Amino acid sequence: MEWSKNAACQGAEPEQFFPVGTGGASMREINAAKAVCRRCSVIDECRDFAFQTRQPFGVWGGTDEEERRALWAGERVAVG
Repeated sequence: MEWSKNAACQGAEPEQFFPVGTGGASMREINAAKAVCRRCSVIDECRDFAFQTRQPFGVWGGTDEEERRALWAGERVAVG
């Protein structure tokens, strides 16, 4: 995971990327985490890692848990 050294989320609060739930305050944290991802130079590597290792929780490479589950199920999803 050499790429992770260049991740925009380095130094960010982990809770922002791993909120509990999907509504209210959690949704604000998810959106804030995705905003960090959008300016990240290794977003593609992070997203690939999350898909390959089937990360069940958190925001990875601009995708949240529900988006990754849908993609794993073969559904078309607008990411981000």
